Amino acid sequence: MSSPDTHAGTNPHSAGHIPAALPTRWKRSPPRTIVALMLREMATRYGASPGGYAWAVLEPLGTLFVLSLAFSLLLRNPSLGESFILFYATAFLPFNMFNGIATAMTNAMMFSKALLKYPAVSWMDALLARFFLNALTMMLVSYILLVSIMWFTGTRTVVDMPPVITAFALALALAFGIGTFNCAIRGLFPVYATIWGIVTRPLMIASAALYIMEDLPKFAQDVLWYNPLVHITGLSRVGFYPIYTPDYINPVYALACALIPMVIGLLLLRQHHLAILNR
Repeated sequence: MSSPDTHAGTNPHSAGHIPAALPTRWKRSPPRTIVALMLREMATRYGASPGGYAWAVLEPLGTLFVLSLAFSLLLRNPSLGESFILFYATAFLPFNMFNGIATAMTNAMMFSKALLKYPAVSWMDALLARFFLNALTMMLVSYILLVSIMWFTGTRTVVDMPPVITAFALALALAFGIGTFNCAIRGLFPVYATIWGIVTRPLMIASAALYIMEDLPKFAQDVLWYNPLVHITGLSRVGFYPIYTPDYINPVYALACALIPMVIGLLLLRQHHLAILNR
């Protein structure tokens, strides 16, 4: 007569036996997981609203139109060039990219909280999915708007691509760094989201998106220099206006402002992601 232990060792459905196929089935595949999370967010954010992805283009376009109309009534010409909408677009679009991606990444853990309980999905997957989806969306929107504005306004300037590419790359890096840090701090201290929202409301004004640094007094320039977004918006305008040659831009400083919070945020999430999910 066989013992219960013998049956438990041979029966694949017994309580103490783990089927050999189980580890393979639950084996993580980060690329597939990230793509799945991206598709889920696309359906949630853009598929549920009328117009879908059209709003991703119409929203910044509406902002640029309002800014151009308002300042054209107050000023005869923008600080650079003759087109108000192009002047604001060259700085607003990299700023908008940073702001949109950083905000999305701040809420990444909360957005995917239910899915993060599965072993196949990690907190890094949630971060990267939100970053890649919003980065691709923002880059496409920026390209469409800049090309359309230059065609509509008849601008014939030759765009110097290296400064423009560098500016948008720094905006992406800064968004990832700040977004990762904010995601960790918000998870540990929920009130941080409210504080961050209040502090950053005047951020567009403080990022030289509505003017150039040379329009400000020397004291204001010295203070705003420590805002890394000032370097990014200024560098973006260099690529569109050959006559604009600012001497305050420091890409290395902007990159450092991206890497430091990124490292801190990743370390905090690695250490405390379970505590954040269980809140």
